[in-house]
Amino acid sequence: MAASDAVELPAPSELTPQQRERRERILDAAQQLASRGGFDGVQMRTVADKADVALGTLYRYFSSKVHLLVALQHDRALAMVERVAKHPPPGDDPIERATTVLLRSTRALQRDPSLTEALLRAIMVADASAAADVHKVSDVTTQMLLLAIHGPDHVATDEDLAKARVLEMVWLSSLLNWLSGRASSSQVDQDLSTAARLILR
Repeated sequence: MAASDAVELPAPSELTPQQRERRERILDAAQQLASRGGFDGVQMRTVADKADVALGTLYRYFSSKVHLLVALQHDRALAMVERVAKHPPPGDDPIERATTVLLRSTRALQRDPSLTEALLRAIMVADASAAADVHKVSDVTTQMLLLAIHGPDHVATDEDLAKARVLEMVWLSSLLNWLSGRASSSQVDQDLSTAARLILR
């Protein structure tokens, strides 16, 4: 079955337990391949073989490699939100809390540069067909930052959302600079700390 012939499945929340388990196997396979070979190391046929699913089945879940990697990034972003909710950053200062979460998340991404390269590259090259999925990743990241800055009970204003989104864009740019060798880890830390202070003060 070609990607163009595939009939996509419902949203993850609407999948059966068996379908969810198969989706997890596919995402795990993609993550392992990306950790070893980055974006270019993820090939749909190899993912299907590693996940023990037919290639046509894989295309029913994800219509392209980019869709697959963006979905993986979305799931990882949701996990980050859960960690922030369970373990809120310490301190009474929203700037300090935002900086702590940004630096923690950056450290996690820097521990696996090949995987991070694959995930960010997928977001950068995603076309209109994956735009909705990319927006979901951005929305979850914004949610994580708002949770860190204001806590779980705060009702975000338009200004709150705008500040979190700008901070997210700075974070993405800093990660790309680090991946390309244009910025060291210490420079990324400094840039994120400065951005949080200027945007949230």
